[in-house]
Amino acid sequence: MSKRKIAIPLVKDLSSYSKEYLTSDVIAGITVAILLIPQGMAYAYLAGMPPIYGLYGGLVPLIIYAIFGTSRQLSIGPVAISALLVLAGVSQIAEPGSAEYIELTIITGLLIGLLQMILGVFKLGFLVNFISHPVLAGFTSAAAVIIFISQLRDVLGFSIPRFEHAYETLIYAVKNVGDTNLLSLAICLGAIISMSLLRRIHKSIPFALIVVVIGTLACAFLDLPSKGLAIVGAVPSGLPALEIPNLTFDVIKKLLPTVLTVTLIGIVESLSIAKVMDSKHDYYNIQPNRELFALGLSKFGGAFFNALPTSGSFTRSAINNESGGRTGVSSLITAFLVLLTLLFFTSWFYYLPKAILAAIILLAVKSLFDFKEAKFLWRTHKRDFSMMATTFVVTLLLGIEFGVLAGVVLSIGMVLYRSSKPDLIILGHVPGTKNYRNINRFEINEHALDKLILRFDEKIYFGNADYFKESIRNLVNESDHQIKHLLIDAKTILEIDSSGIHALEEVLRFLKKENIRLYFCGAIGVTRDMLIKTGLHEAIGEENHFLSLHAAMETID
Repeated sequence: MSKRKIAIPLVKDLSSYSKEYLTSDVIAGITVAILLIPQGMAYAYLAGMPPIYGLYGGLVPLIIYAIFGTSRQLSIGPVAISALLVLAGVSQIAEPGSAEYIELTIITGLLIGLLQMILGVFKLGFLVNFISHPVLAGFTSAAAVIIFISQLRDVLGFSIPRFEHAYETLIYAVKNVGDTNLLSLAICLGAIISMSLLRRIHKSIPFALIVVVIGTLACAFLDLPSKGLAIVGAVPSGLPALEIPNLTFDVIKKLLPTVLTVTLIGIVESLSIAKVMDSKHDYYNIQPNRELFALGLSKFGGAFFNALPTSGSFTRSAINNESGGRTGVSSLITAFLVLLTLLFFTSWFYYLPKAILAAIILLAVKSLFDFKEAKFLWRTHKRDFSMMATTFVVTLLLGIEFGVLAGVVLSIGMVLYRSSKPDLIILGHVPGTKNYRNINRFEINEHALDKLILRFDEKIYFGNADYFKESIRNLVNESDHQIKHLLIDAKTILEIDSSGIHALEEVLRFLKKENIRLYFCGAIGVTRDMLIKTGLHEAIGEENHFLSLHAAMETID
């Protein structure tokens, strides 16, 4: 009798848990919490929400994900990209910080979670594969610039009106740079330099917490608010109350573009981090669709406790891994420390300078700007570079949602373009072997003047059937020699649909008219079955089908 499979990852881990695992998880959980608490507040502020909602985002969602998530090191919670996406979308409906805005942001998290759960249940996570890496790099790089610009208000210490586009904010800040509060600027730059130095000394140093503590104490004892320094102010204490979001069809319709955008980017971001963590360990494997469901459930459940929409954090996941986190218990420890903070320590953040929150955000998003990838693509793949650059520019000039839409359209468009015009390669015989290779890549002297050998690197379907047909016609018509034999290396043709069959029939008629004999070589079973079923196998001629190119060439010669 086979053992029943344990469906819940945390239960499975606890069934073979050890004291050594507990020690590692406790250390990792504490380390992540020390970074999550200040970051959560900073990202809530970035999202246009009161800082307390960032702490709520580090409580219930972490507990849910720790139980159901298949990655043992992925650390979820508030993150910069999701915060920016939420701000960009919801701020078009309500004023950031208002009661309506807060309610809509919570509902956004609920809907994102619900959509991710549905995608996970129906195994539709593969849809995010249609966002290419260059597009994602272009979007995140633009997002880093937008986040930087959004923090100028607290870095420079003067009021900046809310504009629709980031470049408008930048222009206003430059025009009014004379109004800069030098104290705010000095504190922000000092915090960035201090955190950077502390992190270089040792990655395990809680640099963000140290700067928050020192900055808060200095602000309180030196009475810096009286000198124009903006502070967080009162942060309510206590645990979030259970509330049912007021969901209506009208609200769903208004929030749908934001929900789709955050869902798409959040899935790519979280699953990518989970895969990186998975590659570092051999005692578990992530299951993408179950992972997607767990991520969605954490957001869905968190929304009932006023949590800011969450996602996977690469920085905190890396710290969790480097600190020895072995199971979801480390996230439970982190959540417990957030709980203690909510109960007893929120009053300590009253004098926390907003300039320090800005510094935490700026330091965290620095890694989002992928200049290395841009250089690499420029050097190796100009087409992918153009996709990255286009997404970057569109996002900066037209906004986040247009940037995501442009990225998706570009990615799908590139897939369709490459599929509609795949490589049609002319092959030649490699001397002394039975191999045939691209004549443009290999020094091939043996070239039969009356033979044309082709390889089509794609299935023949409605999207490229005309291209296949016209390419063969052009190669025959433009040849400098009298072609008598055309051989198709069919081992890379994995499928032929009805449009492909009609294209092959037209090619066969054209070749017969030109007195050229067609040979099909190395066709796989599915392709051969389709040729037989449609009568093309017989039309081409039983004697013109071969298991390999070399066998065909020997017979012809």
